[in-house]
This record gives sequence, C-alpha cells and structure tokens, in this order.
Amino acid sequence: MFGLVEDGARRTLANLHAQFGTAGLVAAAALPGLAAAVDQHAAAVRDILAVGVEQSAAVAGVVLLAGYARGVIDTARRHGWQTTTPASLAEWARADWVFLRLLGVCALAANLD
Repeated sequence: MFGLVEDGARRTLANLHAQFGTAGLVAAAALPGLAAAVDQHAAAVRDILAVGVEQSAAVAGVVLLAGYARGVIDTARRHGWQTTTPASLAEWARADWVFLRLLGVCALAANLD
C-alpha cells in the first residue's frame, strides 16, 4: 500500500514540476531575487514538514511534500488563485506567494531520492 501512496505522490510532484516548476526554476536561475525567494520558501516548507507535522519522520518525504503542495493549491484555488504559468522573466519576477511556495516545493522535490 505504501508503494502506491508514494507512487501517487511522485506523480503529483512530477505534474507540478512539469506544469510550472521547470520554467520557474529556469527563471530563478536567471533572476537572483527570484532564486533567493524560492530558497526561502523551500526552507520554510522543509521546516514546516520537519517540525510542524506530527510524526513526520514516519512518513516518506515525497508523501509529505506532495500532500503539502496539494494543500497549498487547494487552498489557493478556493481563494481564486489561477494556475496560469508566468510566460516571461518579468512575470516570474512578480510571481505571487503561491507560485513561490510551489517552486520551493519543486526545488525540494528535485533533491529527493
């Protein structure tokens, strides 16, 4: 059963990365301010999952990360957030909190395994 959960979590993170993680992380490589913001969000997510989730050590990191990302997306959508991926470096430079948080998730996911 745990293999199925982890597989689903990996698919979630792969879809997230394909949807905007690739473009966003490329933009971050070109924009130091964006890179710094993504690093800060990645550190915040890492801390939340390590300290703020009860018994997080008993759950695979990929599952925690995917669950966190789903929660961010679901909450943001309930508040009217649109998942339109920024199309230019200028748009990425003005990325909102949700995109920055999800790029932080993508950055952490790239370091799993």
